[in-house]
Amino acid sequence: MKNRFIYLSLICAALTACGNRHATKTVPTEADMAAYLMVYHSDDTHSLHMALSRDGYTFTALNDGKPVIAGDTIALQKGIRDPHIFRGPDGAFYLAMTDLHIFAQKEGYRDTEWERPGKDFGWGNNRGLVLMKSADLINWNRANVNFDSLYTDWSDIGCAWAPETTYDAEKGKLMLYFTMRHGNERNKLYYAYVNDDFDTIETEPQLLYTYPGSACSAIDGDITRFNGKYYLHYVAHDGTPGIKQAVSDRPDGGWEYLPDWIDTEDGACEAPNVWKRIGEDKWVLMYDIYSINPHNFGFVETSDFKTFTPLGRFNEGPMKTVGFSSPKHGAVVHLTAEEADRLEKML
Repeated sequence: MKNRFIYLSLICAALTACGNRHATKTVPTEADMAAYLMVYHSDDTHSLHMALSRDGYTFTALNDGKPVIAGDTIALQKGIRDPHIFRGPDGAFYLAMTDLHIFAQKEGYRDTEWERPGKDFGWGNNRGLVLMKSADLINWNRANVNFDSLYTDWSDIGCAWAPETTYDAEKGKLMLYFTMRHGNERNKLYYAYVNDDFDTIETEPQLLYTYPGSACSAIDGDITRFNGKYYLHYVAHDGTPGIKQAVSDRPDGGWEYLPDWIDTEDGACEAPNVWKRIGEDKWVLMYDIYSINPHNFGFVETSDFKTFTPLGRFNEGPMKTVGFSSPKHGAVVHLTAEEADRLEKML
């Protein structure tokens, strides 16, 4: 297994500046889907991990729970966080991650706690993202994008966190959205459009959503299309941080604030991600409960995005893990049986 992990890391690194050399495949429909792939990171490794489920309830770690791709092979800060995976309209997979190592000083990757002074740029300050594209989940193209080198208006960037990808059908473009701030100001959600090769940002970041009427931050956006509407789930830092939602007719703005809390936790949580149960009119909202020790994922389920039924936490209800614990900031995508079988054989 160790050799397999190194092989995948080297494949990824070798494709850093390349376009997608793999033929795009026909986009499967939901009827073709047979499994769920979860990507997540671990605070211990600051690397990419994966787990697979055939039923949407029990997720089993791939690669014996070890990293699938090492953060120090793909990230400028030698660590990644907040991975998100998306299947695009071309059938390819798009993986976006925060380029950040919060323990880099302890691990010997830098001499200071953060890249730049915390008093000026805040906790966890970083400047960019890791973008990766694959046709088969095995061979990956990679690009490192730093916003301060792309746009002069972002020379004072304080963070670029938790990127996610969606498709803006009206514009016919992949849309990347993420948490950003200037300097040490409050965090807001921004978006930008990316090229088809997923290796550069084509438009300067624009404001996607800001928490209304206060100095509270909004972070960790996740967009889901349902019944002709777009639902934005995000973390509101309004008292105890938790999950709220907003609704719009389009993915790039016009969000209506909805005041209700969606999660069922007493403590703080973050990293919402919504995924559909295959063949059912049910959507699962998964989130990271970082206020408990050991930390864990929590789940609620909905059929209408108005009422949410609690499913509990991993290994405390119907949702189970096998071969891993304490995942951080996860995301789920559907796979065909062939794709799932291939991953299991490779990892």
